[in-house]
Amino acid sequence: MMRRRRFLLSAGAVLVLAACDEGEGGKAGPRKTIALVMKTLDNPFFVEMAKAGPRAERDWPIAVRIEAPAKETSVDEQIGLVETLLKQRVDAIVIAPADSVKLIPVLKKARDSGIVVVNIDNRLDQNIAGDLGLVGVPYVGVDNVTGAYMAAQAIVAQVTGPAKAAVIEGIRNAANAQARKIGALKAFSQRSDITVVGSISADWLRDKAADAVQRLLKEHPDLRLVFAANDVMALGVLDHLERAGRQDIVVAGYDALPEAVARLGKGLTATVDQQAEEQGYQGIAAAWTLLNGGQVAGERLVDLRLVTVPER
Repeated sequence: MMRRRRFLLSAGAVLVLAACDEGEGGKAGPRKTIALVMKTLDNPFFVEMAKAGPRAERDWPIAVRIEAPAKETSVDEQIGLVETLLKQRVDAIVIAPADSVKLIPVLKKARDSGIVVVNIDNRLDQNIAGDLGLVGVPYVGVDNVTGAYMAAQAIVAQVTGPAKAAVIEGIRNAANAQARKIGALKAFSQRSDITVVGSISADWLRDKAADAVQRLLKEHPDLRLVFAANDVMALGVLDHLERAGRQDIVVAGYDALPEAVARLGKGLTATVDQQAEEQGYQGIAAAWTLLNGGQVAGERLVDLRLVTVPER
């Protein structure tokens, strides 16, 4: 038995992984097609998540299509990808939605057509989903409140006495961005001598985060603590701090990207490993189980790990 895998990268940053098994005479056998739809492939976090596709193909007789819009802010493009998958009649869609609300109508449309839907990474808004009739969609992700709380606690521990703090948020309509903000603010609030002087959205983007911290420092030059809701933004914060010659500000990120981990002790104090590949893999596993008539838990949380400056 021979297996082929075909890779295609389009200008819209859509990576398609397709696989087929060939029996005698070269005739392809039926395989379930599962689409793993992410926010972008422009962020190393989702490149890591995409590794779940080949891994799942080795474990089950499935073809995994990995798709993503050009940027994390390309919500309409992601909606269009789901529309296309619906027309192509894939068997299941495992999605990390770019927006917790705007993807709900098209996902309901997909589910109503008989396509299995699994939500990963960024949770869909449960109240609005319920109002629109999209209920019972399994979720695979992490406890983002806890993860952000751990990272913010790590930087709080680095300062003594009164200090000013800020949060660089992700896309405000994304549930994971909201949860990480809540976790960071919780950690800051547990120290009565820490004052939060700003919370600015940088839409998960590096350049926007650099601009955001620049604005914060103009208003609060004595800023000491910054929690960025992902590592891409944390790296943007570090970009500006380096240009400004500021080595006195303690920064935490989230995602444990290789570039961020390499910066631990060199500007970055902490980040959070949320096991991107495992989230994708567990989402595909849930879809495979449902396609075979099985049942899955309504929620599956992947373990988090705080990554800090190595002890000397």
